[in-house]
Amino acid sequence: MVTGPGGQVVPDGAVLYDGGLIAAAGPRAEVEAQAGPDVPRLAFPEGTLLPGLIDAHVHLALDAGPDPVAGLQAAGDAELYAGMADRAGRLLATGVTTARDLGDRGGLAVRLRDEIAAGRVPGPRLLSAGTPLTAVGGHCWFMGGEVEGIGAIREAVRRNAAAGVDLIKVMATGGGITKGGPAVWQAQFTEEELSVVVAEARSLGLPVAAHAHGTEGIAAAVAAGVDTIEHCTWMGRAGFDVREDLVDAIAAGGIAVCPAASPDWRGFAQRFGPERAEEMFGLLRWMAERGVRLLPGTDAGVPHAVFDGFVSSLEFFEHIGLAPAEIVDLATSGAARALGIDGDTGRLAAGFRADLLVVDGDPLTDLAALRAVRLVVAGGRPAGPSLADPADRDLPDAF
Repeated sequence: MVTGPGGQVVPDGAVLYDGGLIAAAGPRAEVEAQAGPDVPRLAFPEGTLLPGLIDAHVHLALDAGPDPVAGLQAAGDAELYAGMADRAGRLLATGVTTARDLGDRGGLAVRLRDEIAAGRVPGPRLLSAGTPLTAVGGHCWFMGGEVEGIGAIREAVRRNAAAGVDLIKVMATGGGITKGGPAVWQAQFTEEELSVVVAEARSLGLPVAAHAHGTEGIAAAVAAGVDTIEHCTWMGRAGFDVREDLVDAIAAGGIAVCPAASPDWRGFAQRFGPERAEEMFGLLRWMAERGVRLLPGTDAGVPHAVFDGFVSSLEFFEHIGLAPAEIVDLATSGAARALGIDGDTGRLAAGFRADLLVVDGDPLTDLAALRAVRLVVAGGRPAGPSLADPADRDLPDAF
């Protein structure tokens, strides 16, 4: 049993959970003594039990097809919501018990979050950004978040907060799926405007995630004090434009960087050009070596980024030099800490959410073991290949 970061392992471990929370976690004999004879049990003697995984960058409103924007625009809210619920279920089945949705339409991700939390729809715990802020005609304008001017920016942040979002998402630069929009390297907001986004969000108790491919947008986001930078590919008008001072500022400011490595990152490298891709990958390796915190995320929903490929995205971090045990930390306790939810998930300990994953094999030495899912429990609700009897879901369980 992997109980927490840095290789904290119990060789013969167990968890007792009561409702949605862990009541006890540790050596099996000790947990068994607390459980009592009538508590249902699940045993996986050849498996590994670890905290549920965290995907920090998904778009449930997009279908991962060749033209997800056209699919989004063609779907009514009822059809779109049904597709989002299905995709959330696919995330859960792969062991993802928390996912951060970074842009949807009409507040549907907030609605889905609440339905999942109430136990009416299976899925991971969702952190929803609602409608992302973008420039007029800017990246993802079709989600309804176009703003122009300081007043409109403040109003959009307040509107999202009133809708119940968990964070604010702002498109600091252009992006690849917006046809006719700004170039991916092109900044969409000034430093002053991003500072207003952050200040308004902070006043409402909300963190800020900034989509930023281009260096100008990255610089503005860092100066504004955002909490996470998504992509951070250092693109300039004529190629990569890396600024060492900005990398050091990201590390010093505790800003986490989510590369949003697609499950199809190998295919991306071929399409983008192997040499250019390796240069980009190397920049991430260098950033990590300089102390930048990395966040795992799939960008699920954009073309080629499927909702059941999280392990493939984690293998990207192995490609840039991280060991499997470091990557397991990255996808559990590390992601929880970066997202500000490490007080209740990311570790197996009493009082934490019962977000649990059982796999065959040892993912601390071989990430492929994460594909052999035996059981997923999200907030105390079993979901996966070895479902507990639904009638027992309100009873304490141990395994």
